[in-house]
Amino acid sequence: MRMVDLIIKKRDGHELTDQEIAFWIKGYTDGSIPDYQSSAMNMAIFYKGMNNREIATLTDCMEHSGEVIDLSAIKGIKVDKHSTGGVGDKTSLVLGPMVAACGAKLAKMSGRGLGHTGGTLDKLESIPNLCVRKTKEEMIDQVNKIGIAIIGQTQSLVPADKKLYALRDVTGTVESIPLIAASVMSKKLASGTDAIILDVTVGEGAFMKNMDSARTLAHTMVNIGKSLKRDTIAVLSDMSEPLGNAVGNSLEVKEVIAALHGHGPKDLMELCYTSGSIMLVQAKICKSREEARNKLEEVIQNGAAFNKFVEMVEAQNGDISYILNPEKFEVSKNVIELRAEKDGYIKEINALGIGEAAMKLGAGRETLEDIIDMSAGIVLAHKVGDFVQKGDLLCTAYTNKEDVDNVLEEIVNAYEFSDDPVWALPVIREIIS
Repeated sequence: MRMVDLIIKKRDGHELTDQEIAFWIKGYTDGSIPDYQSSAMNMAIFYKGMNNREIATLTDCMEHSGEVIDLSAIKGIKVDKHSTGGVGDKTSLVLGPMVAACGAKLAKMSGRGLGHTGGTLDKLESIPNLCVRKTKEEMIDQVNKIGIAIIGQTQSLVPADKKLYALRDVTGTVESIPLIAASVMSKKLASGTDAIILDVTVGEGAFMKNMDSARTLAHTMVNIGKSLKRDTIAVLSDMSEPLGNAVGNSLEVKEVIAALHGHGPKDLMELCYTSGSIMLVQAKICKSREEARNKLEEVIQNGAAFNKFVEMVEAQNGDISYILNPEKFEVSKNVIELRAEKDGYIKEINALGIGEAAMKLGAGRETLEDIIDMSAGIVLAHKVGDFVQKGDLLCTAYTNKEDVDNVLEEIVNAYEFSDDPVWALPVIREIIS
C-alpha cells in the first residue's frame, strides 16, 4: 500500500477502506508518512469529504493512536461534555458541579484556550494553587470520592490528533467537518467516558457561523458516537452574543460562583439546565428531562451544586477562600466603564468582537506561549434586547495594560442599536440525538 495512491483515490472522490485509513493514521503517527503527504490527504478530504463509515473509522484509528483511558474503576455511568468553544463559555464549571451534585460521575479532560475563546483549564487556574495536572489514577480516585474532576489532557492521549490538528492549522484545512468531527470525538472517546453531550455553538463568536454548518457538524459527531457505541447527543447553542456577562478568566469564575448561588445570567443557566437534564438521563439517574431539570434546580437552590464546586477546587489543591470570598480575586489596575452614547435597544453584541477585544486586554493568548492576565476581560451590564438610555453602563473593561484606546473603540463597535424593540435568539437552538 502506498500513501500516494490513497491521496489520488480520495482526490478523485472515492471512498477509502478501513484498512487504508488505518494505514494512513498509523504511518503519520509513527513518522513513516511525511507531513506533505498528510497535508495532501487533508486537502483531498476538505474538498471531497468522507461518508459516515470513513469518518467513524478515522475517529477510531485516531482514538487508538495512543493511550485509551479505562475508567471502569469509576462506579456508575461516566458522563462528559464538550463545547466547540465560544466567548464567555464557562458552562463546564457550572454544569459539572450541578450534575455531580445530582449523583452523576463527570471525569473531564479539558484543553486551553487559544485566540478569542477561553479554555476551561485557564479559568480554573485563575483560582490560586489549583492543580489541573493529575494522573489518571488521581482523577479516578477523585471522581469516586466526590463525583467530579476537571483536569488537563495527558500527552499520551490521541497523538495522531495532535499532529493532524497542527497540520490542519497551517494548511488551510481547519474547516473540514470530517476532520473537525474526528478530532473532537477521538479525544472524547479516548478519555473513556460512557456518554457524551456535545455543545455545538453557532454564531459570530463560534467556529460554526451558521445553523447549516453547525447542524452538519453535530449530526456527524452524533453519528460517530453511535457508530462506536457511545451515547452521544448534541445541543446547538447560540453564540451570536457572549454567553453570560463575564468574558475573562477570574471574571468568569466569579460569574460561576454567582451562578452556583442561583444568581447566574439567564442564558448561561438555561444552557446548563438543558444540557444537565440530558446528562442525568444519560447517566440513568433520572427517567425524563423534566424530572432531571427539577433535580438540577433543587441543587442550585439548596446550595449542593456550589458545595460540590468547593469540593472539586479543594480536591485539586485550589485555595477555596477565593470561592467562599470572591472579592479576594485580584482586580485589574485599570477598570474602565463604557457607556451608551444614545437611547435605544441593544440589537447586537458581536461575540467575536468582544472576544478579540478581551484577548487584547490580556485575557487570552494569540500563541500557546503567551501568558494570560487572569484579571483581564470584559463584563457586560446589558444583553441583546435590553433598552438603554444615553449614559447607561454598557460594559466594564478590566486590564493591566496602558494605551488601550483602540481596544475600547473595538468594544464600542461590537454594539449595534435599534430604535425598535428587538429580541435575543434563544440560547438553545436545537437538540440532535
